[in-house]
Amino acid sequence: MDFDLSSAQRDRCDRVRTAVAEHLATRAVTTDPDLVRLAWQAAASIGLTGLCLPVEHGGAGLGALDTALSLEAFGRACPDTGLAFGIAAHLLSCGVPVAEFGASGTAGELLAGMAKGGLIAGNAMTEDEAGSDIGQIRTTAVRSGGDYVLRGEKSFVSNAPIADVYVTYAITDPDAGFLGVSAFAVPRDTGGIVVGPPLSKMGLHGCLAARVRFDDCVVPERFRLGAEGSGGMVFQRSMAWERSCLFAIYLGLAERQLQACVEHATARRQFGRKLAGFQAVSHRIARMRQRLESARLLLYRACWLLDADRDDAGAIAMAKTAVSEAALANSLDAVQLFGASGYLVGPGIEQQLRDCVPATIFSGTTEIQLEILAREAGL
Repeated sequence: MDFDLSSAQRDRCDRVRTAVAEHLATRAVTTDPDLVRLAWQAAASIGLTGLCLPVEHGGAGLGALDTALSLEAFGRACPDTGLAFGIAAHLLSCGVPVAEFGASGTAGELLAGMAKGGLIAGNAMTEDEAGSDIGQIRTTAVRSGGDYVLRGEKSFVSNAPIADVYVTYAITDPDAGFLGVSAFAVPRDTGGIVVGPPLSKMGLHGCLAARVRFDDCVVPERFRLGAEGSGGMVFQRSMAWERSCLFAIYLGLAERQLQACVEHATARRQFGRKLAGFQAVSHRIARMRQRLESARLLLYRACWLLDADRDDAGAIAMAKTAVSEAALANSLDAVQLFGASGYLVGPGIEQQLRDCVPATIFSGTTEIQLEILAREAGL
């Protein structure tokens, strides 16, 4: 085993951190759609919107591990974790399915814009009664000649208010269960798409989200991803990439957070000595580091397996669980270490906590990941 990154990987990460620090780090977190789009344009200018998209369509063509490394560098340098999350969802939940399952002409039409950031993608899978269980969705797609008529509502669509295309899932054969679901990439200018107002969220404010309703939305067959009935497989593939690579942004956040805690503990004095001199403080920081490094190894391994075409659901589930729970636990520790200042809006610590809370929920809750691991153990 070789745990060293190559010089090319280290150089790429350095370039991403430097560019993000220059173009994005000073931008205030905002929910203004126009300002969020400007942030996307800045991210696109340094190649972040096309990391894993095909080179022939303007992307960088990176594999899972290199994509994760770039997203980690993004999360390390950018305090707007919501923006990083939105771009990662655009790439992994939407870009990967379009690139791997889209018809050649359709994929080229969409991917060129997605790679350049001119087209923003939203992941429209979750419904009120269906999250990770794709077999329980209620949105339907009924064939009508060379088109499909979509009817249904998605309850939480990342990037929805500013999205130009939605990757969505609908039932095409009600009697086929998992094999009766199909995937589509639906341009926003398709008639019959109704986007609700931005949802108020606890964190990840830089990623706007909303409900999306399909009211007799007529979608040409060429926008179907994969064969009819293969939507479950398309969704599983997108989740493999998302659960592996997206959570790298939380590694970056945790690295930035850990550095801030070390600096605070060595600078602040109480009872005549530095906070770092108290074992209760130093050991808390040591545990934060252990969580971070353990989670990082699991995530890198999951991405390495994905690049080797060994789509290991257990490895991915362990990585997703480890990173999300480490991010949340470390953020709680950071608030405790900073005390009152960590609780106040402004220094960024409380914002990090709010951004980390949903990490154990989206892309399949921790409980879902544990179910995957339990099944693999024969339980």
